[in-house]
Amino acid sequence: MSQFFDDLETRSADERANALSTALPQQIARAQGLSGYGDSLAGVDAKAITTVAALAALPVLRKSDLSRAQAAAAPFGGLTTRTASGFSHIFQSPGPIYEPGMTTEDWWRAGRFLNACGIGKGDIVQNCFSYHLTPAGMIFESGARAVGAAVLPAGTGQTELQVRAAYDVGVTAYAGTPDYLKVILDKADEMGLRLGITKAAVGGGALFPSLRQEYADRGIACLQSYATADLGSIAYESEAMEGMIVDEDVIVEIVTPGTGDPVAPGQVGEVVVTTLNPDYPLIRFATGDLSAVLEGVSPCGRTNMRIKGWMGRADQTTKIKGMFVRPEQVATLVAKHPEIVKARVIASRQGEMDAMTVLIEATGGDADSFARSVVDVLKMKGKIEIVAPGTLPNDGKVIEDQRSYD
Repeated sequence: MSQFFDDLETRSADERANALSTALPQQIARAQGLSGYGDSLAGVDAKAITTVAALAALPVLRKSDLSRAQAAAAPFGGLTTRTASGFSHIFQSPGPIYEPGMTTEDWWRAGRFLNACGIGKGDIVQNCFSYHLTPAGMIFESGARAVGAAVLPAGTGQTELQVRAAYDVGVTAYAGTPDYLKVILDKADEMGLRLGITKAAVGGGALFPSLRQEYADRGIACLQSYATADLGSIAYESEAMEGMIVDEDVIVEIVTPGTGDPVAPGQVGEVVVTTLNPDYPLIRFATGDLSAVLEGVSPCGRTNMRIKGWMGRADQTTKIKGMFVRPEQVATLVAKHPEIVKARVIASRQGEMDAMTVLIEATGGDADSFARSVVDVLKMKGKIEIVAPGTLPNDGKVIEDQRSYD
């Protein structure tokens, strides 16, 4: 078992809650002083936001809000406490969305993940995340610096050169997307070179069980992380490989897609993250990713909340009969009727025509009343099917497209 990164990872629930009760109001107050939040936090008593439950009453910040803010006040939309020139780096992700970065103090918090992978002093990490415009390369480089490992800043591509460098310098660990490590290993086999990689820290894509097993068969322990360009590290696997442990400097909520309302424990929903980074205080930032809370504590001894990992995308916006149906519209439909527990819109085809069915979990109510609300909220008619509570799958979907595009 690897040593813990610091004492924060093994705090009791009370210790963590006490620390949050101080840090969270300070972060809300910082955000209130930033022009990018406009009036969204006006009137909020920052001192009263001391728990995750209190945080849930605040509005959600979405990627589209970030784009609009940056368009109005480039490059960071008035959402940072430093000027652009006060940061070490300025990155650009597709959109475009601009993200700040610092080279000090493991700014993106990737060190916890690399430590959980067993990477530290004496290791040389071949960092195959991109260093071009997007921050992934620097995120993992700063993490390697935090655990005392050396870095071969390889980036992407030029596989033969990557293999030669890994062999010549004695690389012991890999950082990059899950599948590119296999490309490197296969190329090394072709070249007749045996690499010394025994640890892998991956992200930016799905790590399929078969691929993890292939690496294990080669003597490589491969763990995955969940991070974004905006937020940095959100959660990571440990050697226990039971879900992902939430980072100590973020707050994760799981909400119903299209809303900011927390789901019941264990239910799948959208991941919403609040950072405690004083330079870039993102408050209830909706990632667009689906996950669920995994109850209990990790066997590795780290005590923070766990999530099940990436379970798909929450943005299920679908065009039906020429009209877009969005998750937030489904949430509005549910809110109009107290007897509705959950709803799901099904897009299908009848002959050569689009068809819409609305599955409604309800404890009562009238189908005709539900149908009128569907027309009012979704702007089109659909077939209404009332089902018993607990019938719909726990997969976070509120819109399901069953049409074939082959």
